[in-house]
Amino acid sequence: MQFKNTREFALELDKSDDLSRFRESFHIPKQKNGEESIYFCGNSLGLQPKQTKEYINQELDDWATLGVEGHFEAMNPWMPYHENLAETTAEIVGAKTHEVVVMNTLTTNLHLLMVSFYQPKGQRRKILIEADAFPSDRFAVASQIQFHGGDPETDLITWKPREDEHTPRISDLEEILNKHGDEIALIMIGAVNYYTGQFFNLKKITELGHKQGCLVGFDCAHGAGNAPLNLHDSGSDFAVWCTYKYLNSGPGSLGGCFVHERHAQNLDLPRFTGWWGHNKETRFGMRDDFDPIYGAEGWQLSNPPILSMAAIKSSLDIFKEAGFENLRAKSIHLTSYLEYLLHEMEGDRIEIITPTETKDRGCQLSLAVKDADKSLFETITEKGVIADWREPDVIRIAPVPLYNSFLDCYKFVEILKESM
Repeated sequence: MQFKNTREFALELDKSDDLSRFRESFHIPKQKNGEESIYFCGNSLGLQPKQTKEYINQELDDWATLGVEGHFEAMNPWMPYHENLAETTAEIVGAKTHEVVVMNTLTTNLHLLMVSFYQPKGQRRKILIEADAFPSDRFAVASQIQFHGGDPETDLITWKPREDEHTPRISDLEEILNKHGDEIALIMIGAVNYYTGQFFNLKKITELGHKQGCLVGFDCAHGAGNAPLNLHDSGSDFAVWCTYKYLNSGPGSLGGCFVHERHAQNLDLPRFTGWWGHNKETRFGMRDDFDPIYGAEGWQLSNPPILSMAAIKSSLDIFKEAGFENLRAKSIHLTSYLEYLLHEMEGDRIEIITPTETKDRGCQLSLAVKDADKSLFETITEKGVIADWREPDVIRIAPVPLYNSFLDCYKFVEILKESM
């Protein structure tokens, strides 16, 4: 499509957008003057669906009227509540239903799965991550290395961009693996890098890792609900994610995890266990030895927090209605339009460091600001743009297809031009 740099054209795009109606399903934060903000921060915290309060209130009402009987008698019985989230979650992350489960929070799940999938032995002790991984990932893998008696200074390998480039190349990863593959026990990469917005080729990374005998996992915090992860087809051993970003479940809400089905009945894998991962048929026998549920559910520890899951269900129901493939198509259209508008700007103070190829990114465009001056970010914030700043010099802009519009993109770039 040939884009035009006019407000009228943005309005035409919105008018022809079949998904534009979903914007009305979300609470859009307001500015002090009462106008809607331009909310481009779904990569940090997704907006609240208007129906979420209703979903949570239903569980509060059932708790009030039924007490403990709500586990079986609630409108949405609490005992199997997490099972109701599996089908849509699996569709979004590209997995089989028994390969996913919603539980705990992101880094907790990462640690639990590294118990199973990071098993250093002999010279194969190292973990490979991308150089600018999210801090929690770096802290988690470093602490796992230390827990197993290693030293992060020698046992943590980083996959770096080349000099004067912003994103690492897959060919350089292959070179690292050819050189150090027999020393690497685990590859753990952020599926979509939080800083640059680069979406990695999960299938290729997994193939390269498995070829060298490494296990492979992904942190999909910035990928789940954003990019087509296709976790089952990728062949990766495991993945983890949060639900409060693109999955709109609320601050600090539960995370999710994926365990490939080839590991579903591997009883030789070590794991930390709890009663909710035990065989459902005998769970309340109380005195049986641990008998893990088939698939990802077998990694559960505790019974699920229903109020948080109700918020997740609210958002997943919207995803199911919209269709993830439809959302991905709109996301590509939105970011392509935003990229066009940014390239139309005069001057060289802004550089897009997110890959240009749409297959290599989600809905986030990261804008590097020359001279690392945060004043520009502060100015656009005062003018009604909700985005975020990441040190040392990046403004992250994430037009989310469920609730952002083409007009949002146009208005943002106009504000950016005025502010510069």
